[in-house]
Amino acid sequence: MALSTLILTFTFIILAYYLYQRFRFKLPPGPRPWPVVGNLYNIKPVRFRCFHEWSQIYGPIISVWFGSTLNVVVSNTELAKEVLKEHDQQLADRHRSRSAAKFSREGQDLIWADYGPHYVKVRKVCTLELFSPKRLEALRPIREDEVTAMVESIYKDCTNPENNEKSLLVKKYLGAVAFNNITRLAFGKRFMNSEGVIDEQGKEFKEIVANGLKLGASLAMAEHIPWLRWLFPIDEAAFAKHGARRDRLTRAIMEEHTLARQTSGAKQHFVDALLTLQEKYDLSEDTIIGLLWDMITAGMDTTAISVEWAMAELIKNPRVQQKAQEELDRVVGYERVLTEMDFSNLPYLQCIAKEALRLHPPTPLMLPHRANSNVKVGGYDIPEGSNVHVNVWAVARDTKMWKNPLEFRPERFLEEDVDMKGHDYRLLPFGAGRRVCPGAQLGINLVTSMLGHLLHHFNWAPPNGMSPEEIDMGENPGLVTYMKTPLQAVPTPRLPAELYKRVAIDI
Repeated sequence: MALSTLILTFTFIILAYYLYQRFRFKLPPGPRPWPVVGNLYNIKPVRFRCFHEWSQIYGPIISVWFGSTLNVVVSNTELAKEVLKEHDQQLADRHRSRSAAKFSREGQDLIWADYGPHYVKVRKVCTLELFSPKRLEALRPIREDEVTAMVESIYKDCTNPENNEKSLLVKKYLGAVAFNNITRLAFGKRFMNSEGVIDEQGKEFKEIVANGLKLGASLAMAEHIPWLRWLFPIDEAAFAKHGARRDRLTRAIMEEHTLARQTSGAKQHFVDALLTLQEKYDLSEDTIIGLLWDMITAGMDTTAISVEWAMAELIKNPRVQQKAQEELDRVVGYERVLTEMDFSNLPYLQCIAKEALRLHPPTPLMLPHRANSNVKVGGYDIPEGSNVHVNVWAVARDTKMWKNPLEFRPERFLEEDVDMKGHDYRLLPFGAGRRVCPGAQLGINLVTSMLGHLLHHFNWAPPNGMSPEEIDMGENPGLVTYMKTPLQAVPTPRLPAELYKRVAIDI
């Protein structure tokens, strides 16, 4: 009896709060929420598609209730500009789940920090120091080394007589590049050897990443219905153990770099940069560790995901693949391999990267912004504490802004130059405003380089017996858009054999 009374009381409180919000504020329209759970049971697994469908019914700005938390989703260019430019400061905070709060030490990093003095400071470190043009250029040999290692690995496998005309799992090779590249940029460490064997420190690193994802996913229901959290208590011991394990590995690498700097001077890797700048910017150890893991989290999967989608589109569109190869043959030729210095002479290749990021942004809903005050967007109220999502996947399909938006046609960017680093609100794969991704140029360079090498070195076709139209272009649910069915493809070498060898570089 007491339990039923308690449930009824809580239900009444939630309904009263919902009605209070409805009458006090002019909220955006949206699907009718259920008591307690809101719209949680209405949301389809691939959320950005679900929200896009709802925007076709209710309009380009909608209310979606995650339990008792209001989430506002905007789906066109004009509203994205309002959120990310005109009301950027009022919407620059972050909603931190309990897991994000634990991982970031209550926002001591960059990704999960609220807007304020700490965020401004670490943002400055990232913009002026870590992702400066000078540092990106100094780290270019690492990127080119890892991409040529990928080419060598694909060549060995596709020319192996046992694999004659067999398809390869493209994700395997892209993931190796992303893994090795980000660990070398951040830590100055290549945990994986040329045979694909990961050392003990690398195994520990991968286990920490996997465990972090597991812990973060385990609290979903409790996050959406805060007053039910007593039913889903956070496992303080598990988070403490994970944090200690992560910090132990990171500190060990930091100590290695500190000793190395005493004998050979500072390197360009991010861990060296942060340790060198620690006193200048008054960075705590928590912030240094948080920033390093921000880069790993943001950079490891997104690059590989973007290139896999691009390759799927190129196999589905042989015309585009052939046109890109003609450009590469004309500019790079058959006697050397592509370098990042060639990019400026390869406009069509750059357009392919841009078109792939338009159709398949790796983080289609971005991370939610949280309102730090009451604000109006699109004529509707967004109360303080609400979360705001920009559906960049839907924005890039806005028929008012894009001609034939569902078509993969890189030529659109030759006809009109569209910035994708946050200055043009039609195309937002890296966000915009105060929370734009500071590593956007690094991501663009790596995606372009991987695509260029894959196209220059190989012709790509679907598996035998499959037509290009049969490639599954569906997405897996999640914060980032993995392909629902990982891409299988048949590569055929098209350059002299000596151009498939990796030249290892140690910096």
